[in-house]
Amino acid sequence: MLLIDCPHCGPRDEVEFHYGGQAHVPYPEDPYALTDREWAEFLFYRDNPRGPFAERWQHSVGCRKWFNAIRDTATYEFLAVYPMGAPAPSAGGGSA
Repeated sequence: MLLIDCPHCGPRDEVEFHYGGQAHVPYPEDPYALTDREWAEFLFYRDNPRGPFAERWQHSVGCRKWFNAIRDTATYEFLAVYPMGAPAPSAGGGSA
């Protein structure tokens, strides 16, 4: 089992959390101006690196709040957690 450090509740078992996908993916400024291909890329195409990656997580069984985390996809180690809306720490990962 993984131990995930919720920034609001502290360390908890991984079964209390839900993965929310890649962090820092901006919503298109004018989604109606996108082509079908551009809209599909926004919805379905995400980075898939080996190593540090910025992700969104929700503490669904605890405080129910969303937060961001940098997780190493090769080792599953959480390198950092930080609030939604904050920039990614220098631990790297994802598209900021």
